[in-house]
Amino acid sequence: MILTNSVVILFITIGVIFIVVTAIGLVRLPDLYTRAHAASKSATLGVMCILIGVFLHFWLIEDHFNPRILLGILFLFITGPVGGHIMTRSSYIAGVKPWKGTVRDDLGPEIERMKKEQGIQ
Repeated sequence: MILTNSVVILFITIGVIFIVVTAIGLVRLPDLYTRAHAASKSATLGVMCILIGVFLHFWLIEDHFNPRILLGILFLFITGPVGGHIMTRSSYIAGVKPWKGTVRDDLGPEIERMKKEQGIQ
């Protein structure tokens, strides 16, 4: 019982730490792209750890197996980073400029190549 409580507390604590890192990243990072990276990666991992802790609590302590929590974890694992990627890519295509200190822009030449192929200016 003490070991299971410790594992649950560990997962929830790790999740909260990742969410705090996300919040700090959203406040401190310079542009939309780095903020979206922080939000999509670390927030996803933080919420997943919290959901794993909740799942383990109900399964091991309350003796209630809830597969919907596992489906929520799987759905979040798949959609969180993909959604962040799609939002940042559409922002780039819409013309949101990266931070002036950005060292490398791999998407710019690719967008220009696609425009030339399609005959778009």
